[in-house]
Amino acid sequence: MNTWFKKSFVLSAGLALILSGCGAKSDNAATNASQTEPNAAQTADSGKKLNVVTTFYPMYEFTKQVAGDHANVTALIPAGAEPHDWEPSAKDMAQVKDADVFVYNGIVEGWAEQALSSASNDKRVVVEASKGLNLMEGTAEEEEGEEAHAEEGHDHDHVLDPHVWLNPVLAQKEVESIEAGLVAADPANKADYEKNADAYITKLKELDTEFKTGLKDVKRKDFITQHAAFSYLAKQYGLTQVPIAGLSPEQEPTPDKLAGIIKFAKENNVKTIFFETLVDPKVAETVATEIGSKTDVLNPLEGLTDEDKQKNLDYLGVMKNNLEALKKALNE
Repeated sequence: MNTWFKKSFVLSAGLALILSGCGAKSDNAATNASQTEPNAAQTADSGKKLNVVTTFYPMYEFTKQVAGDHANVTALIPAGAEPHDWEPSAKDMAQVKDADVFVYNGIVEGWAEQALSSASNDKRVVVEASKGLNLMEGTAEEEEGEEAHAEEGHDHDHVLDPHVWLNPVLAQKEVESIEAGLVAADPANKADYEKNADAYITKLKELDTEFKTGLKDVKRKDFITQHAAFSYLAKQYGLTQVPIAGLSPEQEPTPDKLAGIIKFAKENNVKTIFFETLVDPKVAETVATEIGSKTDVLNPLEGLTDEDKQKNLDYLGVMKNNLEALKKALNE
């Protein structure tokens, strides 16, 4: 089982050939918006759109909203893929190398820093959207098996929680970081980037207001979810997340943890167990069956499903669906 927050990224021999001639160390530090030398004048003079590479859906959506018509924005991690365990191919690494701007959240993409170092580009702007935010610690349970115990020598490891995009207030900060990165890469279009960012931040502020109003007077404050993705959202709106799994949805809960969740659900008369669309819901369904409750979707927005796309859902639409699901469950 992969643990995205512990593993290191190793380049294959074929990938090393593709990246031959690149320095072993990146020429830019991965700050919110870092760059060695501006390449914007060349971009502006040629009328060429920025080539912006992002990692997974929230970064793609935020960047697309700010960039408008001035950039071609792509996401490395395809729709339907779980970003916690995804790793880049040689083709993906070539995209990282050739990007004018590279946008990633931070932490969830355990491969990103090594990839940036290996695929160096002294004119590339790098945006780590969560950098500078007050990140929360999560407790990641040990993998099952004696090998994990021998490697770690303890039962728990404290890691930082990357899921800031699920808090509409912190999402605004990420949008601001992305705006700064695009301006650094293309100052000629600064006014448009600022205008686009302001417009999207206004929508995020409205979303925040909807969450505050909708969750203010709910009957209960605790909710059980498939993995620990909603800590920032819960803290923002005075709720308590009770996760079945840890920060990665692929983590299996220990028998003791699962028994504790079931006990909590029975004692607190929990009527809804939340699951996700991109991972196997069997554990959430097991808990629901054990306590006689129903299940519903609480989407961590790590990617859009085909159904989401068919419904023309985006970040704002999915978050509003999450709000309605929470309101319903917390008023039962």
